[in-house]
Amino acid sequence: MEEEGREGEGAVSQNEHDQQSRDLPSEQDPEPPPDPVLEDSLCVDRRTVDRLTEGLLSHYLPDLQNSKRVLQELTQNQVILLDTLDQEVTKFRDCNALLDLNALFTEAKIYHNKLVNIRKEMIMLHEKTTKLKKKALKLQQQKQKDLLEKEQQREKELERERQLTAKPAKRS
Repeated sequence: MEEEGREGEGAVSQNEHDQQSRDLPSEQDPEPPPDPVLEDSLCVDRRTVDRLTEGLLSHYLPDLQNSKRVLQELTQNQVILLDTLDQEVTKFRDCNALLDLNALFTEAKIYHNKLVNIRKEMIMLHEKTTKLKKKALKLQQQKQKDLLEKEQQREKELERERQLTAKPAKRS
C-alpha cells in the first residue's frame, strides 16, 4: 500500500514537472499556446491504472454481483408467480366452464321432464282416442242395428198391412 502511495506521489510529481516545463517558455522553439484539453489530461502509468481499476472493481463488484443475484431471484420468482397466476386463471376458467356445464345439465333436465310430460300426454290422448274410436264404432254398429231393426219392423208392418188388406176371394 505504501508503494501505491509512493507511485501515486511519483506520478503526480512527474506530472508537476511536465506542467512546469510547459509553463516556462523555451528558448529553442517558440511553442504555440498550450491546448486546454492536453493540459487537463494526466499522465499515469499503466500499473497505477490497473491497481485503481482493481480497487474500484473490488469495491463495487460484490454489491453489483449481489444486486445481479437478487435481480435473478426476483426474475425467477416473477416467472413462478406468473405460472401460478396462469394456473389460477385456468382453474377459474374451468370453474366457469363447470358452472356453464351445470347450467346446461339443469336445462337438459328441465327439457327432459317436459318431454316426459309430453309423452305422458300423448299416451293419454292415444288412449282417449282409442276409447272414442271404439265408442264411435259401437255407436255406429248400434245405429246400423237400430236402422236394421226399424227396417225389419217396417217390413213386418207392411207385411201385416198387406195381410190385413182385404183380398178378393177366388172363385172356383
